[in-house]
Amino acid sequence: MAVLILGSVSFVAWFLSMLAGGGSPLVLIPVITVLLGSQAVAPVITTGLLVGNSQRSLFFWREIDWVVTAWYVPGAIAGALLGAYAFANLHLEWLQIFLGLALLLMVANYGLSRWLKRRSWSLTVRAWHFLPAAFLNGVGSGLVGSTGPIMNPLYLGYGLEKEAMVATKSANKAFLHLVKIASYLTLGVLDSSYLGYGLVIGVAAMPANWLGKQVLARMSSEQFRQMVFTLIAVSGLLMLWQQRAWLPVG
Repeated sequence: MAVLILGSVSFVAWFLSMLAGGGSPLVLIPVITVLLGSQAVAPVITTGLLVGNSQRSLFFWREIDWVVTAWYVPGAIAGALLGAYAFANLHLEWLQIFLGLALLLMVANYGLSRWLKRRSWSLTVRAWHFLPAAFLNGVGSGLVGSTGPIMNPLYLGYGLEKEAMVATKSANKAFLHLVKIASYLTLGVLDSSYLGYGLVIGVAAMPANWLGKQVLARMSSEQFRQMVFTLIAVSGLLMLWQQRAWLPVG
């Protein structure tokens, strides 16, 4: 039953994320937490994202901005190693709180992006900015499995839109998750069951990526973004509520 639920949710999440420029982990994280527990989130989601993002980057291979990727990868490697080490030594209760706060931070980031867009203001981003940003992103991703669309404003500020952003972001994420997989294996936090559940996510992503590619160029993603980020906000609040006894205000 867990495999069926995870596969079904993964298909929907990957399809929506293709139209919204990312966000599949944010739909999957709460589901994995409920089905497998917080400690399973990072290794399971990392395995699935490695497969799904690798396939997605192949779909849009010609659209990848390799200059951005060249700056992104070194920072991502260092950040992922640090994040994976922290994950292996983090208490379970605080991991749940971190997950909830990370989800709410992504919602706030989305709201800020919309606010800036309405005022015709955009970030001025250079390729080298992806080096420090990738380091911070790698640390967070190593802890919770994925940081979702937190870096989307940087891609947009650099001038990458739609297919170019999806392609470059997917290639970068594939490199990041490959390093994380190796780190989790080395630290002994990726057992065979986690790997199997992650492969379910990755396999379900393949038809979803294909379908999403077909509609990306001719369908607006605004309505999908609103639904996904509403779900993210609710999920983050529920995670924090479940661990309210550990919060300073509890």
